[in-house]
Amino acid sequence: MSEATITYKQRIKSLQSLIALVVLCILLSVLTDKFFTADNGLNILRQTAVNICVATGMTLVVLTAGIDLSVGSVLALCGAIAAGLLKNGWTFPSGDMYVGFTIFGVLLAAVLVGSVLGWFNGFVITKFKVPPFVATLAMLTIARGLTMLYTKGQPISNLGPKFAFIGAGSFLGIPVPVWIALLVVLLAAFITKQTRLGRYIYAIGGNETAAKFSGINIPKVVIMVYALAGMMAAVGGIIVTSRLDSAQPNAGVSYELDAIAAVVIGGTSLSGGRGTVWGTVMGAIIIGVLNNGLVLLNVSPFWQQVVKGGVILLAVIIDKIGNKND
Repeated sequence: MSEATITYKQRIKSLQSLIALVVLCILLSVLTDKFFTADNGLNILRQTAVNICVATGMTLVVLTAGIDLSVGSVLALCGAIAAGLLKNGWTFPSGDMYVGFTIFGVLLAAVLVGSVLGWFNGFVITKFKVPPFVATLAMLTIARGLTMLYTKGQPISNLGPKFAFIGAGSFLGIPVPVWIALLVVLLAAFITKQTRLGRYIYAIGGNETAAKFSGINIPKVVIMVYALAGMMAAVGGIIVTSRLDSAQPNAGVSYELDAIAAVVIGGTSLSGGRGTVWGTVMGAIIIGVLNNGLVLLNVSPFWQQVVKGGVILLAVIIDKIGNKND
């Protein structure tokens, strides 16, 4: 199949997502007069920003025909580390030295930890040929356990107004988390469309054997992709912790499912090689609008899970049918 044909199909999928979003918004506007308001629109964007960050990293992974189930736990651990270092600093095990952290320092530390955990995922997958599902499932458990150990199972709260601004503040009338998510998306879009790494990502997902014979260093690319996914999950963790003014040990539970849903609904193929970051943004917004609408309609949280699961299943079925037709 030619590159032009693939690009055309990607545009069709993006258009389908846009149409689905418009129809969903119209339907919810008819069902409740609380939906179509400026305040609710900003609220949806604020709540969706975290999933956009996490799902953007997930997109890079899925484009290589991989998966990362650890992003929710990595998000929680990085948020906890940011909160803990900001509030308590770091005391060396010997007890003879204490290091305090600025806000910039804790942000850097959290992003670094997320990147290292992602790097480790990629290393295990490429070095030991462990399936991505298994490797990242193990990291999901490891990172969650480390979060519990670090926080002792208790929230780390009262982090100060400057840190809270990251998750709850606004700039030019737009929530700060939305600006952060936009930067993450622009970075990923630049990588996928304007860099050699981006071309390698699509090549590996499209045909790993052909990519190997063309001289692409597959382990290096895969490790970088998982490191980026970990970094973007860390950014999501910072936003969540800041918005709540608290690092919760159970933060990020099932976030990996929302991220995968956004990726699939946005038109990225689970078999790799096809999809766009902007499609994922559209998918994340659809998930956010759906969640918001169900809450406004007073739908039971249990039914919300059923509906969301049904949407994910439908998107996967459509993806499989599309692959078969190709």
